[in-house]
Amino acid sequence: MSRVCQITGKRAMVGNNVSHSKRRTKRKFDVNLFKKKFYMPHEDRWVQLTVSAAGMRTINKKGIKSALAEAQEKGFIDKF
Repeated sequence: MSRVCQITGKRAMVGNNVSHSKRRTKRKFDVNLFKKKFYMPHEDRWVQLTVSAAGMRTINKKGIKSALAEAQEKGFIDKF
């Protein structure tokens, strides 16, 4: 499974190494991801998501139901 946030859609970025040699190489900036369980009181069940730190803030701000609905609308998750 690729390392992608299921709420925000964030994924790894590629950038330049800061090196003092002549070799030009790239490095990978990974996303700050967590496997986290969230309780959905309107369905009385738990949902496990792979979310970034920004995704957790989004869930805290909007609520789990609206955050999942928005992520499904944008195509980040199939079904919740």
